[in-house]
Amino acid sequence: MTSSPASQKVPTRSIILLAVAGFASQAMVRVTDSLLPQIAADFGTTVGEASIVVAAYAVSHGTIQLIIGPVGDRFGKYRTVTLMCALASILVALCGTVQSLSALALARFASGAAAGWIIPLSMAYVGDVTPYERRQPVLARYLSGQIFGQLFGQAAGGVLGDLFGWRDVFFVLAGMFALATTGLVFELLTNPRTRAGGHGGEASRGFIADYVAVLSNPWARFVILAVFIEASIGWGAFAYVGADLHLRFGLTFSAIGLIVGTFGIGGLLYAASVQQLVNRFGQAGLAIFGGVLLGLAYVTLALSAAWWLTPIAVTAIGLGFYALHNTLQTNATQMTPEARGTAVAIFSSAIYLGQTLGVAAGALVFDRFTAVPLFIATAVALPALAFWFAGKLRRRTMEENRQRTEVGKA
Repeated sequence: MTSSPASQKVPTRSIILLAVAGFASQAMVRVTDSLLPQIAADFGTTVGEASIVVAAYAVSHGTIQLIIGPVGDRFGKYRTVTLMCALASILVALCGTVQSLSALALARFASGAAAGWIIPLSMAYVGDVTPYERRQPVLARYLSGQIFGQLFGQAAGGVLGDLFGWRDVFFVLAGMFALATTGLVFELLTNPRTRAGGHGGEASRGFIADYVAVLSNPWARFVILAVFIEASIGWGAFAYVGADLHLRFGLTFSAIGLIVGTFGIGGLLYAASVQQLVNRFGQAGLAIFGGVLLGLAYVTLALSAAWWLTPIAVTAIGLGFYALHNTLQTNATQMTPEARGTAVAIFSSAIYLGQTLGVAAGALVFDRFTAVPLFIATAVALPALAFWFAGKLRRRTMEENRQRTEVGKA
């Protein structure tokens, strides 16, 4: 008989190593944001057409998450993450060797299918080995690795691409995956808890039954739709911030990478102040705060006549995005408690599928009209989404409170 997570010490080292793998995975997600103009120039195409490398990664990274939960539970989450991290190191290196845009898109697709396992299964592992009352701060520390990875990916994509070329950026990332793999293998060999499978005490009723449980729940369907729209609009515009800076202000790729990377600074500001923000605004108010801040930031991007306003706006986009997205994320973990793993997997897939649609649509706008109308539309749509979600959340909260009151009186 195995002991429950509550009776065991949290395996800090194993979680830190997962955070290193998550750092590499998230850096890979965003690294091409700053590289699009350089990739387009190298292959003699437009930025919009080159954006297929963003979409290809997003679609494989997102769709693979629909199947990873049952596989990780069967073969062990830590073991599966280690295997996929090793595979990602090879496929990411392959991205730096290709000789055509279509080959790069294919290599990005394959690397996304490998790296897409890392973060969701890592979070599930944290849930398996961490008592519930301690889980939130532990997850917050793990997620900080993702934010740093995003910051590094966006900044290093521009800086390293400017210094050494876009191909070497992928070789650097492949090295990071390889380094993370080394640590994960060591942990598998020395820590028996990393070799355990299971659901952390939560037995699955079956793949199909769990999907039915999630998709038959109206609130779950709404949250999934909301995050799909958020990803479509938000990432569909943000992917072209770097290209817009190059087009309008003629900035170097190093400068573009550093500016786009301030999104991660906004994320870290949110992580440092999340408790105060929740106490001040509540969940619904926090979503509105994020949406309004996003709207103001995108208006600034669209109308700014000076490049130095852009890092301020991008930092605000990072803060506003996490304020809105983390509220959606929190509801995703509770929208179908009896099938939590499947619910979060569908939620995560919706993010990447929405991003794919948004980036593709944004390419059509950018190539024909530049990024200005794209930013203006986003400045209107994201606050509208935030108010819509907040209104639904408030009504749901009031209904739950009313039901609890009636049960108490009975």
